[in-house]
Amino acid sequence: MLLVATVTVLVLMRDRPSDLGLRPYGATGDAPPPPPQSFAAMLTSPLVALRDASGSVTFWVLFGTFFVCGASTNGLVQTHFVSLCGDYGIGTVTAAGLLAVIGLFDLAGTIGSGWLSDRYDCRWLLFWYYGLRGLSLLYLPFSDFSFYGLSLFAVFYGLDWVATVPPTVKLTADRFGERANLVFGWIFAGHQLGAATAAYGAGFSRTVYETYLPAFFAAGALCLFASAALMLIRDRRPVVAAAATA
Repeated sequence: MLLVATVTVLVLMRDRPSDLGLRPYGATGDAPPPPPQSFAAMLTSPLVALRDASGSVTFWVLFGTFFVCGASTNGLVQTHFVSLCGDYGIGTVTAAGLLAVIGLFDLAGTIGSGWLSDRYDCRWLLFWYYGLRGLSLLYLPFSDFSFYGLSLFAVFYGLDWVATVPPTVKLTADRFGERANLVFGWIFAGHQLGAATAAYGAGFSRTVYETYLPAFFAAGALCLFASAALMLIRDRRPVVAAAATA
């Protein structure tokens, strides 16, 4: 399937509007032709983008916060929430239903986040998203795992699940210019590393300490740390684009 996807991309996808005889959206004149790029340069371009982006504080803040994003969503809640509820006597079907509610409200939260990201400072959006997610994870152990308490968590936490993606993508595009897609690929790798770490870490906590709570407390604290770290993003220049033309 990956081979089919690769061939499909190479045959059908284009890099620029000019490849289809179009102007960029909103442009009034023709864009200058891009410099020719060899096949070898195309293969190494992700590594070149990583090299250039790694000198930016913005890149490491977004990489680190997305690590926390993965650790506090896919790796922790999506993997262990049903088992956590089982430890408190909640049936599998009920727990799975609550997880579905999280997904339902995630849909609304992510669409709303995209709308907000076009209109407000994405740093502050992410500040609130990570901060509120951290508070919700810290609240969960004190919810008494009642149906009311878990439902409240599912709604509040669900609205924040993937809401971090639109502002992270927009910050990446604003700061890294034309190579934003490659840079975001590396940032998303941080997300997956965070998810893998939390998936293992929470399982380790449950096995060794017979409770998931240390993992949820750690994830909540990491979210608060990520919220504060976003204030380090200040430079609005396209970092990679500037490095590439220097």
